[in-house]
Amino acid sequence: MSFVTRRKGQTEVPTEVRILEKVQSTVGSAPGAIAVARGMSHFGEHALGWVAIAGIGAALDKPRRRQWAGVAVGAVGSHAASIVIKRIVRRPRPNDPAVRINVSTPSKLSFPSSHATSTTAAAVLLGRVTGLPLPAVLVPPMLLSRLVLGVHYPTDVLAGSALGALTAAAVVKFEGDK
Repeated sequence: MSFVTRRKGQTEVPTEVRILEKVQSTVGSAPGAIAVARGMSHFGEHALGWVAIAGIGAALDKPRRRQWAGVAVGAVGSHAASIVIKRIVRRPRPNDPAVRINVSTPSKLSFPSSHATSTTAAAVLLGRVTGLPLPAVLVPPMLLSRLVLGVHYPTDVLAGSALGALTAAAVVKFEGDK
């Protein structure tokens, strides 16, 4: 598989840009898709939505308060890890005329997606607390939303999700050691 394709026989276009174009022209063109993706973006910004859910869970479910706190720790910890990696890798966000940027971002760095990272960590840990299949329900839409908004490449969201899963595993291991 080639990672570079040609657009109209002239310029080379990376495969990830082609994927972004395809996502934006299909899923991203559905009525309300951009508004929903923006809402998800605001919810996931700096893992704050996940911290709020964890706080509510801890307040309402005192017997499992430690696990709810683990959700917050996992979401914030994974977000922090993604920021450190972003500053090391320094991959710029998508910047191609064919890709529409549909939301503002706090930085110009793209790899890994912090939204994908914190959402995956939170979803795994929330699924553990609730017994619900939350990773399957929450992670794919958040990853897709980052592509719809044009602020991440596909490998950014996949790497972010992997980092979030690793962070959640570390939180689970730490909780088990206590």
